[in-house]
Amino acid sequence: MGDAAVRMKVMPESTDIDLAKLREEIVKVIPAFAKLHVIEEMPIAFGLKALIVVTIMNDKGGHSPDEIESAVAKVPGVESVVVEEVGLL
Repeated sequence: MGDAAVRMKVMPESTDIDLAKLREEIVKVIPAFAKLHVIEEMPIAFGLKALIVVTIMNDKGGHSPDEIESAVAKVPGVESVVVEEVGLL
């Protein structure tokens, strides 16, 4: 097959969370089998912003997007992580 893009929506615990620091911590926990493609901010409501994290992983390696989701969910300051889309490149 090939590579797959994994798009996740990461919600911070509150509007007080420094998104730049949260972004740095997310970059650190991306598993070795995946490559970070982009992290973008997305306004939600009332000053709250989500981070949209897109990673690229090989779909033959025996790994799953759930492993990336779990790693990001453990970052301090992260309220929730939802895999929005997985697609072949």
